[in-house]
Amino acid sequence: MSLAALGLNPEILKALKEKGYENATPIQKALIPAMFTGRDIIAGAQTGTGKTAGFALPILQELSESFVEGSHYPKAVILVPTRELARQVQASVEAYGKYLPLKSIVLYGGANLTSQANRLKSGVDIIVATSGRLLEHIHQKNVNLASVDHLVLDEADTILDMGFVNEISKILEYLPQKRQNVLISATLSGSVKRLAQQILHRPKLIEVDSMGTSAGSVTQLVYPVTAEKKSELLSYLIGSRNYRQVLVFVRKKETADEVAKELNLSGLKTSVIHGGKSSGERNRALDGFKEGKIRVLVATDIAARGLDIPALEVVMNYDIPHVTGDYIHRIGRTGRAGKSGLAITLISPKEMVALKEVERLMGKALPQEKLEGYAPQEELQQRGARRREQKKKVDGAFGKKKKSGHAPIKKKRKTTKRDGFKAFDAAKPKSDKKDKKSKRGRK
Repeated sequence: MSLAALGLNPEILKALKEKGYENATPIQKALIPAMFTGRDIIAGAQTGTGKTAGFALPILQELSESFVEGSHYPKAVILVPTRELARQVQASVEAYGKYLPLKSIVLYGGANLTSQANRLKSGVDIIVATSGRLLEHIHQKNVNLASVDHLVLDEADTILDMGFVNEISKILEYLPQKRQNVLISATLSGSVKRLAQQILHRPKLIEVDSMGTSAGSVTQLVYPVTAEKKSELLSYLIGSRNYRQVLVFVRKKETADEVAKELNLSGLKTSVIHGGKSSGERNRALDGFKEGKIRVLVATDIAARGLDIPALEVVMNYDIPHVTGDYIHRIGRTGRAGKSGLAITLISPKEMVALKEVERLMGKALPQEKLEGYAPQEELQQRGARRREQKKKVDGAFGKKKKSGHAPIKKKRKTTKRDGFKAFDAAKPKSDKKDKKSKRGRK
């Protein structure tokens, strides 16, 4: 189905055509018409399938149709969990609304609060924000949300995982009761559905693909490796396979810095994104990676959501994520918009249990490939009667066989009547025993 068949206006279609978008994805076919009804919605689909356009395009169209020239005030709020996703969503909103008279702004921590406040006061129609920074502006009375018609929680499961639910609850207090609420997520977990019950009113459920599946265009491969050789194997794979642009995911900030250092020493130009970096550092690293100035970007899971890099062909998991569900979001950074992608995971022996959890989530066993010199050595296991290793009996220095470490087990003798008499005699006093012996001697 073409996007034009979904009832979008010419200005929006013109902007979409310039971006090369003509046909609607499955989630867009379902989500866009549902958004136009004004109903509350909970929607889930695989990452990289166009969910942002699915909720942004109807909002842009409705706001443009009711727009009064010169009247800019917040009519839509889109809440996201991370800075990177906030920037990504706002960039999409601007691109889709290129020929519309609407203004949008992105709000996130780490950026200048005063400049954001000045832009808010000058008038905006759409706010894309992280919950913490939006609350700051609310408390400082830089923004009034009393006229908001649309509230979108993008990547709702991550918002919950990162502990932002209390901030969301506080923001809801400043919103009007009558509004359209939309929850968007790549995975519809139980916690997301419970949040939906609290916020949404008789929502329409849209679930294009079964949750826990990755995009079919992503090839997944696992390399078993000893923990101490992970960095070496990572460098070898990138260099020998000539991967031009690689996103590497790690669990911890410290690991990210160590891996980036090793890759740079190997001659691979690498940058890092994690929570310990400033907003400016993260933006420069991401922009350099997108522009091709940086070959490898090492990131913690804060970057698993919101990175839309159309040309990205390879994602590498240095380790399994803490939250098993984040594996889907990691590999979803490649193979986007129907393009093919490759997701490689490095697994040490201690991570085998975590791998089984991932495979259970994916509903299939992931193929493994072993490289000589990197894969851990397998311990041979014997079966049957020879399972236990038997020691050969060897003669000692003087021709006698060595004794085993265990004392020989003596065979227990059957008890007889004589044993009873002996026990009786043993219990007698010593004087009686002497008298008996002396009597026997006189005879």
